[in-house]
Amino acid sequence: MLNSLFRGLFDTDMTSVISVSDFLLCVGCSLIIGLIFAAMYMYRTRYTQSFVVTLAILPTVVCVVIMMVNGNIGTGVAVAGAFSLVRFRSVPGTAKEIGILFLAMGAGLIAGMGYLGYAFLFSLILSIVTIFYSRFNFGVRRNASLYKTLHITIPEDLDYTDVFEELLQSYASSWELVQVKTTNMGSLFRLTYHLTLRRANSEKELIDKLRCRNGNLEITVSRQETTVYEL
Repeated sequence: MLNSLFRGLFDTDMTSVISVSDFLLCVGCSLIIGLIFAAMYMYRTRYTQSFVVTLAILPTVVCVVIMMVNGNIGTGVAVAGAFSLVRFRSVPGTAKEIGILFLAMGAGLIAGMGYLGYAFLFSLILSIVTIFYSRFNFGVRRNASLYKTLHITIPEDLDYTDVFEELLQSYASSWELVQVKTTNMGSLFRLTYHLTLRRANSEKELIDKLRCRNGNLEITVSRQETTVYEL
């Protein structure tokens, strides 16, 4: 009686029906896998509650979708098309967020196909490897504190071509002017440099000397890193 309650309206005698116990087993395993990925992602990462909750339930969603396809080629093509139309309407994610979403979807796919052991093994291996890379700072470039982004605001009548070259040569081993932007109704220019300092903790001395040349206008020195929304 219970199994007949969960039969599809268009099922036939030739259609294999997933039992309620198997369905609950796959869903339960997928939920546990989602918690594993969520816990792994929160390790040494700035995160939001909405993303972590989404990550925790994503394997279950994919698992149920795959179970519902259940060998139907037409339904499978339709589901693939539906997934391709899904877009995140919020700010684009970082490379780590995109990667963890793919891992969660992959684990849900494996669980939906019935390979629960492989789904757990896949989740544990990838979680351990990811935590290992994060723990030992894999991929972090050396002397990251020397790489800075410098923003200088100057008056519109100041020729910025080489006015700061002498100072930058004294304090930086390399530098590059990457952006020039007008501000304050065109009365000011905002210059953006990427530079590598010769010595750590020399920002204060550099800023004091730059202020003498830009009329004591705004100067910002920040850590240089790739844009957070880029892969």
